[in-house]
Amino acid sequence: MSAALAPLRHRPFRHLFIGTTANLLGNGVAPIALAFAVLDATGSVGSLGLVVGAHSLTGILFLLYGGVLADRLPRGPLLVGSSVVSAVSQAVIAALVLTHSAAIPLLMALAAVNGASSSCYQPAAQSLLPQTVPAESRRAALALSRIAGSSATIVGASLGGVLVAAVGPGWGLAVDALSFTLAAAAFALVRVQVTPPARSPGVVHELRVGWREFTSRSWVWVIVVAFCFLNAGVTASFTVLGPAVADTTGIGRTGWGLAVAAGSLGAVAGGVLSLRWRPRRAILVGCALMSLTAMTPLLLALAPYTWVLVVANFVAGVGVEQAGVAWYSTLNEQIPEDRLARVYAYDDLGSYLALPLAQFAAGPAVLLLGLHATLYAATALILLATLTMVATPSVRALVPKPVEPLPASRHEPSASITPYRRT
Repeated sequence: MSAALAPLRHRPFRHLFIGTTANLLGNGVAPIALAFAVLDATGSVGSLGLVVGAHSLTGILFLLYGGVLADRLPRGPLLVGSSVVSAVSQAVIAALVLTHSAAIPLLMALAAVNGASSSCYQPAAQSLLPQTVPAESRRAALALSRIAGSSATIVGASLGGVLVAAVGPGWGLAVDALSFTLAAAAFALVRVQVTPPARSPGVVHELRVGWREFTSRSWVWVIVVAFCFLNAGVTASFTVLGPAVADTTGIGRTGWGLAVAAGSLGAVAGGVLSLRWRPRRAILVGCALMSLTAMTPLLLALAPYTWVLVVANFVAGVGVEQAGVAWYSTLNEQIPEDRLARVYAYDDLGSYLALPLAQFAAGPAVLLLGLHATLYAATALILLATLTMVATPSVRALVPKPVEPLPASRHEPSASITPYRRT
């Protein structure tokens, strides 16, 4: 097996790989299906913003607690529980849509449950990955996991567009519920050897320790704050403004699904590239490449054509993946393993803090400013956030440090030991 595929030799990584891929397959379908389910029911961009915003809000509110749980509890079972709750909530949403009973307050409540359950997923999954392979295989494992996730999102987004156009959005949501179920089954098989954590002095103390790790590195918090604004522009464009433009232009629902899928296809290409190419200042290069995401809202305003958006999203996807691999691999190198989930939780909290506000505000902004002006504002927000990152000295100077293999006892368990998913 080539070095790029070497992580697949490790059974715990294979099960984690399968679980995260199944999760993201359904999640490629879900945003498209949910967006058009709400638009079909209400015809209101504002209602769509409320539903997706409810999901983001609870996901953010519970993130820090999810990070503490992921550092203090077995991460595999935590992923199982998160996936089961998400599967049930998405199944109920699908049933409501299919039976034409989808009232907006009820959809908001269920989206909020799903958001809360997913708050444990990101810190647990990201901090579990380094435990499933030896240290020298971690970057390849991260790249492989992200390639598979992007590939699954391509299939999911394409399938979502087809399902919505052919049989309606409810079936797309049902597929998402099934994907969470499959993910839970895979996560239940993950087994890793870890040192039991010391007795916890309390959640507040745990959060303080994680906060010190987060704030002690200026490059970490600068990038996270910048991504707070960048993600607001990107998310409003993809979850609210994009579907609204698609429904009023020649793009259509299938075309929008293809445009979203193209971004994931670009991410696959970017992931393959990251297996071969690692610039010396990978974080700086990745931050600069995030400027490519500004093309989507700009083109939605200036040239709302499917093929133009497909090309632009593909190119942006390549850049986003370079940034993602550089970010997560650098955190894995720089942050102590027993505090990594809490740093990921602060990362997610800061990076996604403005998402509910952006989604809630997108509808009123369109009514007040107009659709085109709102898209231009999203473009400007993305570019300003990118400029802030690349102009920061600690970001410009950061280079990877050498990776030393972990002691044998911290590597994958032997064959005699039974091996053991964002919406």
